[in-house]
Amino acid sequence: MGRADPEEGHLPAPVKPPDGGWGWIVLFGCFVITGFSYAFPKAVSVYFKELMKDFHVGYSDTAWISSIMLAMLYGTGPVCSIMVNQFGCRPVMLIGGLLASSGMILASFTTNIIELYLTAGVLTGLGMALNFQPSLIMLGTYFDKRRPLANGLAAAGSPVFLSSLSPLGQVLLEKFGWRGGFLIMGGLLLNCCTCGAVMRPLDMSMKRKMEKAQDKYEAKEMLPIGGKSEEGISTTDGTKKAKKAKKKPKKGKKLLDFSIFSNRGFIIYTISKFILVLGLFVPPILLVNYAKDTGVPDTEAAFLLSIIGFIDIFARPACGMVAGLKWVRPHVSYLFSFAMLFNGLTDICSARASNYTGLVIFCVFFGISYGMVGALQFEVLMAIVGSQKFSSAIGLVLLIEAFAVLIGPPSAGRLVDALKNYEVIFYLAGSEVVLSALFLAMATYCCLNRGKKKESPPEKNLPAGGGSDTEEAESDVQEAEEHSSDNHQPPHSTDNTVVAASEEANHVSEEQSGEGGGCPEGDGEVLARDGCNAEQTVERDSF
Repeated sequence: MGRADPEEGHLPAPVKPPDGGWGWIVLFGCFVITGFSYAFPKAVSVYFKELMKDFHVGYSDTAWISSIMLAMLYGTGPVCSIMVNQFGCRPVMLIGGLLASSGMILASFTTNIIELYLTAGVLTGLGMALNFQPSLIMLGTYFDKRRPLANGLAAAGSPVFLSSLSPLGQVLLEKFGWRGGFLIMGGLLLNCCTCGAVMRPLDMSMKRKMEKAQDKYEAKEMLPIGGKSEEGISTTDGTKKAKKAKKKPKKGKKLLDFSIFSNRGFIIYTISKFILVLGLFVPPILLVNYAKDTGVPDTEAAFLLSIIGFIDIFARPACGMVAGLKWVRPHVSYLFSFAMLFNGLTDICSARASNYTGLVIFCVFFGISYGMVGALQFEVLMAIVGSQKFSSAIGLVLLIEAFAVLIGPPSAGRLVDALKNYEVIFYLAGSEVVLSALFLAMATYCCLNRGKKKESPPEKNLPAGGGSDTEEAESDVQEAEEHSSDNHQPPHSTDNTVVAASEEANHVSEEQSGEGGGCPEGDGEVLARDGCNAEQTVERDSF
């Protein structure tokens, strides 16, 4: 009675992210999922030599396993968004964990390379995609003030798992062969199901607590009324049921929200991210071969990637902490632009590195800049579109990135084969990353910040960086008030039972006002907003 009922049009206060508590468990689950999603396709490469011997295929044929995994991770983004919007994050992650595990287990029984493509490539890649995207959505749900730090810590799972899965795969290969290694790797991927199980929906848990509090409040309010209250209660319950029945046909939730393309910030982010991915992954892919061509021994050349991974582990959480500072967070898109600019200039400056010392220096700076980009990419997207539309936004962004992944590294490989010169490739990749940084910074300043200054102060629904959680909460409140205005209409029925219920309600209100806990008399609509029963006030005015 005295509390707003969400199903009657009075939405409760928006669920505030706890920024801690169970959110730290969710963060750990996201850390594990991110590690498996990004590191697993690379860690599988330790089995390629044995696969080439058993199936009598070339290196390019086996490399398609990792390529298909990454293609599924990026290309199935919209499918994952639809499933999350329809079924929720936890069920999708549980299904994804089972698919990822079953893919590797079935791969251990394959007899040709095509079967490996379908099992280890398609099934495992799809399973990891169904885990990766929902974990980021849940992370944005549980964290708001500490979200940059949370994103940085979760992103650190990629270098941590890469530095551990590759040696583990080598040990498994030596002791059990590639079939036994695939089988054990499939068992490890079952941990994705555990991570999915801890992704407890925040809104549902809060809703249950609010419903329990409402029941207790109503029980305390109705008990002192006496015998006549039963008739009033039954009448009130009947009225509530009738209203619920009328409001049941609600507009269904969009499976994939394409309205985010009307957000200028999202368009700018998507274009800059597409240009970024064209050149971001090229240097680490070609680094080992580039070092070998300059005369660096094989073991030392392979150690260069370990340097990047080690620096990356510390760069991501550190960048997340910096992005969470009060004076930095409103300008996080410019920090992201600086990270991309730093990465691009590192590629360009290292193009002429001709000795091992120069390559080590490049790896140190590349690890810092690469970690900054990894820590900020999803934080910027969350800041632009908000948590409500993030599930659709990340799916569409990953789909667009999939095309860039399929264009960038293969094109760089063909240029190396044609020109036999790595220097040009590093210049080209660095220029693409620098271009994306300049485009994001200039477009954000010219198209968003200037547009915001020209807008009139009352218009708050066109933010500089896109939607935010606060603005979504304001829209929810406005929608609730529109629904509640329908409930403030006085009833036209003059049935005696309604009159009896109204008299009993007046009696309760007078007792509460005598104790100092009632609501002041006044306009019915104002009282309803202050927490009093709207029906009770309107009926009193009508009599």
